[in-house]
Formats: sequence, structure tokens, C-alpha cells
Amino acid sequence: MPRVVDLSAPIAPSPPELPELLRTDIDYEDHAAGAKAIEAMLGVPPRLLRDGEGWAVETFTRFGTHNSTHVDAPWHYNSTVGGARARTIDELPLEWFLGPGVVLDMAHKADGDPMTAAEAEQALSAAGHELRPGDIVLVRTGRDAFYGELDYMARGPGVTAEATRWLHDRGVRVMGIDAWGWDAPLHLQAEEAKARDEAGIFWAAHQAGLEYCQIERLCNLGALPATGFQVSCLPLKVVGGSAGPCRAVAILPD
Repeated sequence: MPRVVDLSAPIAPSPPELPELLRTDIDYEDHAAGAKAIEAMLGVPPRLLRDGEGWAVETFTRFGTHNSTHVDAPWHYNSTVGGARARTIDELPLEWFLGPGVVLDMAHKADGDPMTAAEAEQALSAAGHELRPGDIVLVRTGRDAFYGELDYMARGPGVTAEATRWLHDRGVRVMGIDAWGWDAPLHLQAEEAKARDEAGIFWAAHQAGLEYCQIERLCNLGALPATGFQVSCLPLKVVGGSAGPCRAVAILPD
């Protein structure tokens, strides 16, 4: 049997201090509440249910498509790519989201020091992996250690637009990272964009004008070998969606 490594973050209610824009809120109803619902809906009293219990259910009261581990669609970056309308998550080929994986180790890099094309090439060489179209590239930063912390979104080196184009030129259509975002932390991008007063600095890798997907907020990349495994990261089929939450896993041979 193959070994499966979970690369996905848990979906849990956010701490109360987290701003509303970033929150995940879940309403939990237990078996007693389920029994009451069954009686109200169908007239079946608890005495006719095993142990007097009904169904347990959970309801997302706040859960964005970019919360937890998710796959970004080109529509997230811009409304058009290459002069055509950018595709949404439900319009992308499923074949993109299942393929050979490779880990590029960038855990040594500081927050806000993004991976360059030269560094990507060096990491591939160190991994002994030759990129092929359809490969899924995962950038390990080690910032998954801070998942759930209030400063999680302020951590991570990010990836340059140049490196993103370099991977795309070699046929990579899905690339992921174990940090809050693919670009450097938002506050660092914002500071540089305002200081230089230039377009194209903020969100440079996202808005690189390419049709590709990012997996953001991965976990456990440190449990993987550099190469020799498969990745499955099928996103939920959100019609018109800029992203889809996914259960990303790596499949390793026994």
C-alpha cells in the first residue's frame, strides 16, 4: 500500500482576536440538537432514535474560499490573462491537480526574501529532479509551524514573478507553498509599492499575466522527500470561484 502524507491545514474556528475578514467560524450542532430537529421536521420523537440521538451537523457561518489550504484560480489574480477572460476554479482541467511532485527547500530564507528563478533551479538540481510539464512544485518555507498564530500571514519569503514565470515556462501549472501566500507578506509588498510608487510591485507573482494555480497554506512539506511522490490537490468545484478549498495530499510509494 502507498503511504499518504496529509499536506492540508485543519479547518477549525478562528481565535476571537483574528479580524473578521480573515475568520473561519463554524456552528456545531450535536446529536441532541439533531434529535430535536428530526422531531420538528418529521414528527419522529427521540424515543424512536437509537440512544435518543439524531444527526450531528456543522455549518460554516464564515468560511471564504481562500481560508485554510486552497487552490487559487487565474480569476483570483486578474479578470483577463493573455487577452482572454481568466478561468475560474470550476473551469480548470482536473488533470492539473494530480501529478508528480517536487519540493524546493527554501526554509533557510528570511521573511520577505522571495525565491528567485536561480534559487529554484539550484533547489531542483539539489533534489535531483528534472521538471516536466504537469509536475506540481511545492516550495517549503517551514512557516506552517506558525499556522494558527496571529502573525502567520506576516511570515514567509514568497516567490518572485521571475521564478513563477520560470516554472510556468517549463510546463508547471500548479505550484504551492507552506505559507499564507505565494508572494512575500502583504505588508512588505505594500511598503515597497508605496515607497517606489510603481505598479507591478504589489502582488507581482500573482499578477504575472500567467494562467496557473497556486496552492497556499500547505502543511507538512518537511515530511516529504525532495522528489519521487505524487500530489493530489483537487479543489472544490465552486462555480465562478476565484479559489477552491482542497485536501492536498502526497502519495509516496511503499
